[in-house]
Amino acid sequence: CFGPLAFFPQWKLKHYDVVVGVLSARHNHELRSVIRNTWFQHLKQHPTLSQRVLVKFIIGARGCAVPVEDREDPYSCKLLNISNPVLNQEIEAFSLPEDTPVLSEDRVVSVNFRVLYPIVITSLGVFYEADGVGFQRNITVKLYQAEHEEALFSARFSPPSCGVQVNRLWYKPVEQFILPESFEGTIVWESQDLQGLVSRNLHKVMVNDGGGVFRVITAGEGLLPHELTEGVEGIAGGFIYTIQEGDALLKSLHTRPERFTSHIKSLEKEDILLEEESSTYDDIVFVDVIDTYRNVPSKLLNFYRWTVETTSFDLLLKTDDDCYIDLEAVFNRITQKKMDRPNIWWGNFRLNWAVDRTGKWQELEYPSPAYPAFACGSGYVISKDIVQWLASNSERLKTYQVLKL
Repeated sequence: CFGPLAFFPQWKLKHYDVVVGVLSARHNHELRSVIRNTWFQHLKQHPTLSQRVLVKFIIGARGCAVPVEDREDPYSCKLLNISNPVLNQEIEAFSLPEDTPVLSEDRVVSVNFRVLYPIVITSLGVFYEADGVGFQRNITVKLYQAEHEEALFSARFSPPSCGVQVNRLWYKPVEQFILPESFEGTIVWESQDLQGLVSRNLHKVMVNDGGGVFRVITAGEGLLPHELTEGVEGIAGGFIYTIQEGDALLKSLHTRPERFTSHIKSLEKEDILLEEESSTYDDIVFVDVIDTYRNVPSKLLNFYRWTVETTSFDLLLKTDDDCYIDLEAVFNRITQKKMDRPNIWWGNFRLNWAVDRTGKWQELEYPSPAYPAFACGSGYVISKDIVQWLASNSERLKTYQVLKL
């Protein structure tokens, strides 16, 4: 899509006052058509601006090879890897090896997890070795939805009310909720005594994920705990759960090969349509990434490199394919603000914007609860020197909101 700068001698390049990069998904043919028939068409017909502005749509060169139904979430390209699910029975989430759990000094222990296919938790449990003397502790277990202060449900264990012992855990039933796909939760065990909890390191507990319907999220993966996570990371008990909609899951797994075959054919057709669209309009830059929402930062950095290596320009305007750009107003503001100088980044800046630990804009690696000031992605203008800096450092810059689970 682009080559070394030496292939594009500066004296041969047509100069533009502004390069407009329109971030677009591969399948958004209609949105690109709307732009070509509205503000882009107006630009082409403008007596002066038509020679001063270059507009390019930014599209990933490859589509995701995993059908949307078979991804962990619609924003990435990660396969939902469920196999041999355990259906129509209760499952203990955690089990212990033969060695005895240790009594720690930690009075609060917690674990984060993510649901990949709907489950229902029926009981919460704690580790405790009674040694023939009965249950002698006071412990509370609570389950929270990530970033929520109120517990969804809880169980309290005490000598007169210790629940039922199953294997090496004591369990109590809880109010049952269906935890949907993509649910992110935290289980917190808290000792009400002066003693610490009987707990184990996450890596020394066997996880029974029912064939892949949930995943434990550990700090060892380089991710941050949720904002409201309490205590130290570990396992001080467990939970019992069932998998919901088992028949639908089996049917989905059985038909997965057909979906993949159909999806690959759709991608091939999409490639042909995009090639035709690019040939017809000559306004698309294909950047070397898989076209998913999580790869938006990489798409932009690749486009900045393309712009620097192939174009002579003063300013770059980034926008999205669902936005309308009044270029005459933009040029008036550029003149008013005297943007014919370096070190310009102009747009609507978001201040003290909270870092989401869940959902579409999930970010688990940025260490602060709020981002530094940043320009809203629907439209901003940056000067050539900043574009050049971003392009030259694109291999070293850290991209955020990229799913790494």
